Amino acid sequence: MDTIDPFKPHLPMPTSARPLLGLTVLAVEDSRFACEALRLLCLRSGARIRRADSLRAARRHLQVYRPTIVIIDLGLPDGNGMDLIEALAAASPRPEVIIGTSGDSFGVDAALAAGADGFFEKPITSLGVFQTKILSLLPADRCPDGPRSVSTEEVHPDPIAFQDDMAHVADVMEDHHDDRTLDYVAQFLSGVARSASDSPLEKAAEAVARKRAAGQSAVSEAAILAGMVHDRLTQRIAI
Repeated sequence: MDTIDPFKPHLPMPTSARPLLGLTVLAVEDSRFACEALRLLCLRSGARIRRADSLRAARRHLQVYRPTIVIIDLGLPDGNGMDLIEALAAASPRPEVIIGTSGDSFGVDAALAAGADGFFEKPITSLGVFQTKILSLLPADRCPDGPRSVSTEEVHPDPIAFQDDMAHVADVMEDHHDDRTLDYVAQFLSGVARSASDSPLEKAAEAVARKRAAGQSAVSEAAILAGMVHDRLTQRIAI
């Protein structure tokens, strides 16, 4: 298959202020809060972004859309993001950059082994870290010429996106009561809570995950977690 992008000569050139100008990003991320951070980072950097909230949605996007960069969350509602990393790493044409992301640092080894070029540990809020990581993985002709100052800016996602995540997980917990769903909820809330600096919610999600990993019942821990999600929805806690 021809891997040459016919539109590449007409793409806008990156600048020191907008070093990712002309690039397109597909964020495969089920958390609206985490994706809002990525949207702000891309906006500040000059890149265009689209979002897929599941493996199924990502595959639909990729049938018609050829992103330069794909950022893939490892924990998705319909499967493991590493499956998509493996498929894209072997694809022709292949995205120029494939990056795995997770709230768990141990995910880096698994993502790289699956074929990812790099890894972001959540939360991803530093503009300088975001830009530097991506630029280090791009070919030279995709990067701005000359010296570039590293930004110290941090992005702050809209708290409404956090509320959207709470509403999403409340629906999931109400509609499904199986062990696989509980594992997903614990993983999802742990990452969202870490990104939102919500320590009590993060600890409650991790308590569920520990019980599940030990093969023990997590009924009481899950009930506590559900109550905390309900509180954040009804009280509109500001993060």
